[in-house]
Amino acid sequence: MGMKPPIIMSRPARLGETPVPSLSCWIMPDDLRLDNLRRWLVEQGGFDPQGIVPASADASFRRYFRITRIDGTTCIGMDAPPEQEDLGSYLRVSELLEQCGMHVPHVFAADTTQGYAVLEDLGSTHMLTALDSGMAAARLYGDALDALAHLQLTGGSAAQQLPPYDRATLLREMQLLPDWYCLHHLQFEPDAAGLRILQETFELLVTCALAQPQVFVHRDYHSRNLMITAQRSPGIIDFQVALHGPVGYDLAAILKDCYIDWPRAQVEAWVAGYRDRLLAGGAQGRALAGESLAQFLRWFDLIGLQRHIKVLGIFARLYWRDGKTGYLADLPRTLRYVQEVAHAWPELAQFAQFADQRLAPGLAAANARALAAAQA
Repeated sequence: MGMKPPIIMSRPARLGETPVPSLSCWIMPDDLRLDNLRRWLVEQGGFDPQGIVPASADASFRRYFRITRIDGTTCIGMDAPPEQEDLGSYLRVSELLEQCGMHVPHVFAADTTQGYAVLEDLGSTHMLTALDSGMAAARLYGDALDALAHLQLTGGSAAQQLPPYDRATLLREMQLLPDWYCLHHLQFEPDAAGLRILQETFELLVTCALAQPQVFVHRDYHSRNLMITAQRSPGIIDFQVALHGPVGYDLAAILKDCYIDWPRAQVEAWVAGYRDRLLAGGAQGRALAGESLAQFLRWFDLIGLQRHIKVLGIFARLYWRDGKTGYLADLPRTLRYVQEVAHAWPELAQFAQFADQRLAPGLAAANARALAAAQA
């Protein structure tokens, strides 16, 4: 389509690796926001204005820096440009999660006008890194599922203070598939029959999502947003877009992670164990667990499909709009999740055929074309 995105990555990220922009992307010679962050830190007191280095990458416009205090300890500086990021939303959700007893980075100082914050440093080892290094999956997933169950069981009042994960939001997210994955990445526009299949599928998934018990939804509860900490692990990050939504959403995000996958039998065992956690939570948990494991698995699968339809579009958009190549390697896994669920449920038979015939065949060529353009 003749579109060549700006290149801001030093190289494509390897599978399982957090995409980290080149240093020139993080700290430019005339980086006014970084200069202002340094000045703001000096005003807070106790910080070494020269002791600031990139801490992690992000799929948004936010930047994170590890900052050294004068006493030698570290914290994280967040740069959230106000014209592009809502720091106030981050602070509100952070407070709600802390009230629920979740381990989120404590906020030491913040300036919503300038878009700066100083946060607790949860370290640099996220769950995906820990899994890659050989830490026991049973323990890591056990801790992650315990934390999620605690949030869903105790976060009812906090969830009521969040915007609803409503019909309009669910549909808008799934529209990213035809707009960005199909049109921009695969370079085809669905015909009338394809659009009808997509519309019917989206309506089915919205109906299922709204029928589920509604809870506090992190919306990105996966292995790169769970930090392994010495105490109260995991630490939870990247929660600012939380909504009040379906009980199965965050469970699908962590067990059908776009960055690592597990055999279906293991996933179902974890889902069953998670439902047992809810049932052990008394009346509130029983209300969240559904009438049966079969119903709970259906909720899990169908809201997972909604999420992965959205993610196909997001990962394509991150490349075509934002020039971030590192997520292209995760498109095949995400597509496999889509196809797996589409083939598992009879009511999705037409969508399964559409996915097999239109969403899958051109992906390898599209990724190769995109990476070649990025390296040109």
